[in-house]
Amino acid sequence: MKLAATGRAVRLAWSKRSGTAIGARLRVEARPQQQLRFQSTVVLQTPIIEHNSKTRSLEIDGKSHAIDEWTNVPPSILSFLPRNLHLRPSHPVSITRQVIERSFPSPTYTHYNDIHPIVTVAQNFDSLGFPQDHPGRSRTDTYYINKDTVLRTHTSAHEAEIFRDNKSEGYTISADVYRRDAIDRSHYPVFHQMEGSRMWDRRKVPGGDIVKAVWADLERLPKHDLEVEDPNPTIHPERNPLQGEHHSSEEVEAIAAHLKRSLEGMVVELFSRAKKAAVAAGNTNADVMEPLKVRWVEAYFPFTSPSYELEVFWQGDWLEILGCGVTKQELLINAGVPDQLGWAFGVGLERVAMLLFSIPDIRLFWSKDPRFLSQFSTMENINTFVPFSRHPSCYKDVSFWLRSSSSSAGGGLKANAQDFHENDVMEVVRDIGGDLVEDVKLTDEFTHPVSGRRSLCYRINYRSLERTLTNEEANELHNSVRERLVKKLGVELR
Repeated sequence: MKLAATGRAVRLAWSKRSGTAIGARLRVEARPQQQLRFQSTVVLQTPIIEHNSKTRSLEIDGKSHAIDEWTNVPPSILSFLPRNLHLRPSHPVSITRQVIERSFPSPTYTHYNDIHPIVTVAQNFDSLGFPQDHPGRSRTDTYYINKDTVLRTHTSAHEAEIFRDNKSEGYTISADVYRRDAIDRSHYPVFHQMEGSRMWDRRKVPGGDIVKAVWADLERLPKHDLEVEDPNPTIHPERNPLQGEHHSSEEVEAIAAHLKRSLEGMVVELFSRAKKAAVAAGNTNADVMEPLKVRWVEAYFPFTSPSYELEVFWQGDWLEILGCGVTKQELLINAGVPDQLGWAFGVGLERVAMLLFSIPDIRLFWSKDPRFLSQFSTMENINTFVPFSRHPSCYKDVSFWLRSSSSSAGGGLKANAQDFHENDVMEVVRDIGGDLVEDVKLTDEFTHPVSGRRSLCYRINYRSLERTLTNEEANELHNSVRERLVKKLGVELR
């Protein structure tokens, strides 16, 4: 459950590739830092973004944000704010959201789909218990508007407000999130997360009997005929412990059963549609036609215990889909709802959409090419993506020496061998090449035996999804990248 979407080694996200995190809470502000907007259908508007160098401020949607030494968010990233792919009815990310929401119907669940992505550091980190030295706080990993304000890195930035608001027994949050990250076919600086939760209140269930109430609710859930592997016990004292001071084993057995049945039902909804689409596209291979199988795997997440991952056997491979578990009671206590207990899950919408529609490159989600967008309509008509072209790649290498000494920090400032961060290179390439870059890979590194200076070589693959790039275009982009690396990172080209 590493946050592999950013390559960090800290256990933070629900799944290796989903990019979803449910935050732990050690301190919650007395009042919400930001008013939530709860519409599920909105009119999408382009934000007004102005950079005022005289007042050192950034104007976004009519609100002024001071800029300072922490500011590292480029205009290219801010331009994504109005896109809201998860709210565009015929977009594959939105269709995936709608299919998942169908498994969590109202009024039991409230769906929050329109919460502005600019949040405070307190919302994004402090209220979730992130220590001051957590790598997620670094400017190399997070887009800062200023030292107190960021583009959210996870939907959990809004969790405290939703727990306090307490509109329903359950909820889902779907939103765009932003991280400085690697460049390849499965990573993008903007992506969409979906998290969900279901709670029971000791004060409200009949007789205060949580166990009886949960099992009764479980019986009302749709049944399925999935082949499910679940070999491990619900609770294990070392691997998957009970929150003994807050929950009884009987309560956790009931909550875990409700959680698993709910998410298994979601998988049936998703992959039965994916199978239908694959067959309609002419794919009748044995691995597509065999009955759907899922398995539950013990996991560790800092915000649930016991915790599980759900894997699906799809087209010949076991694929991790999501992470989940029994919510840590400290989160609910610190949110001011100590009598509630329940479960939570998190999933990355792009990851599921890539499986559901057989989309091979995450950049395609952001394409405005009608040859891509016209292939999708509604969640009632899932179809397999048909590639409209395959354009040749154009590889270019860039080699450079890191500076031997510096007092600067990473995250976009000039860096030496000690404070250099690969995400700074990614950000330079992304800012110049945008979606014309398919991936960036470190291909060689060398430390001089005498001077101790470190040399790195990155291979950049320039490839458009929509047309053939000329060598002249690629050279122009690459020369701009080389110049920006020198100017922004202070490297010495080789």
